[in-house]
Amino acid sequence: MNYVSTRGSAPVVGFEDALLAGLARDGGLYVPESWPTLSREQIAALEGQPYQKVALEVLRPFVGDMDMAALEAMIEKAYSGFGHTAVAPLVQMESGQWLLELFHGPTLAFKDLAMQLIGHLFEHVLDKRDERITIVGATSGDTGSAAIEAFRGRARADVFILYPHGRISEVQRRQMTTPTEANVRAIAVEGDFDDCQALVKAMFNDFEFRDEMRLGAINSINWTRVLAQVVYYATSSLALGGVDRKIDYAVPTGNFGDIFAGYVAKRMGFAIGNLVIATNENDILHRTLETGRYEIEGVSQTITPSMDIQISSNFERLIFDLADREGVAVASMMDDLKTKKSMALSQGQQDKLRDEFASARIPQDETIETIRRVRAEIGMTLDPHSAVGLAAARQTARSDTPMVTLATAHPAKFPDAVRDATGAETPLPERMADLYERDERITVLPNDLAIIEAYIRKERAV
Repeated sequence: MNYVSTRGSAPVVGFEDALLAGLARDGGLYVPESWPTLSREQIAALEGQPYQKVALEVLRPFVGDMDMAALEAMIEKAYSGFGHTAVAPLVQMESGQWLLELFHGPTLAFKDLAMQLIGHLFEHVLDKRDERITIVGATSGDTGSAAIEAFRGRARADVFILYPHGRISEVQRRQMTTPTEANVRAIAVEGDFDDCQALVKAMFNDFEFRDEMRLGAINSINWTRVLAQVVYYATSSLALGGVDRKIDYAVPTGNFGDIFAGYVAKRMGFAIGNLVIATNENDILHRTLETGRYEIEGVSQTITPSMDIQISSNFERLIFDLADREGVAVASMMDDLKTKKSMALSQGQQDKLRDEFASARIPQDETIETIRRVRAEIGMTLDPHSAVGLAAARQTARSDTPMVTLATAHPAKFPDAVRDATGAETPLPERMADLYERDERITVLPNDLAIIEAYIRKERAV
């Protein structure tokens, strides 16, 4: 399997190079040269199999000539520390409505399902090549803590995570600032998530810095992040519908990576129906479905910070397919977005978008009410992002199709929002109970590329 850039002018690379590079040198994102499909018989053979077995078969077509025994061992290690034997269990909410719990990993968020595997993949490839890498990433909260947890103490990688100062929950911040290993650092940027994401992309486009630092990416701009998330769509669709019965999904999303993984699962042949984009007030994806224009507005700070985004990086991967994989067309659209703060889909592209996706915008008062009502009715506590997903699921559910909401984080990661909605405290799991007592390393830097690059040069472990 080879990988091409969504903007069409970067060299074609293999899986290992796409894994380590993250962002293509023309500024585009790597995608498979073509979408592999599994036969009906191959998919049927996965019914009832453990998560790890399904993961191996989903990843197999994408990883080139990687040794399958080594990959199988990495998958087993990646999920051995999860707090549920099913890794990503399904819980029924009501008739026709299910939650897919993606928060049983070490940092209590869905990002663990990809990041724990990526940590092992990076180590495997870097050991084989006898190389060292500097990983940079931007986070609205969960990606950063998952990356730091996955890479802390690894001998061949330094990790620097940029997060928006004062715009994430205390639990999310402390998960990034309390690890003591010298190879992992969190940087609080004076700006919002889009500023952090823009800084990371600028570092990759500064080729002198990129080559000097041997930059790698772990944001969802890294294809392997998306690939690893395909697995839980496969396992859940098989559990509820088998080979033939389609399952709808409501996905709270900001950067579009998690829901794009559902699109990939569908392209591979799994029985995926509607993919519902669940947004908060920062509803650029919802507006795009309605109007055909992707138009940047200001970012509002909400209780769902992972959705406080206007530049959804992974949407470019979908645009590549909507534009019939014409990299020149994608590059032109992304240039419009950069210079004009908007881009327009053609009527045909908008029609194809609507064929694959639906959307719902959930205001904050409805999010709070959803948390309150679910707690009162069935005694379950949702984090605010999962509540956005469930509210969107209820708005868009079809009577004849099961609906799965992706529960993306443990409620203890957002204690203030949960307390305001329910009046109740949600304790951290026992393994994390001393989080508030741990010392923090907090570094606040301005939204300035030169200053942040200088900090990374100075602080990376050697």
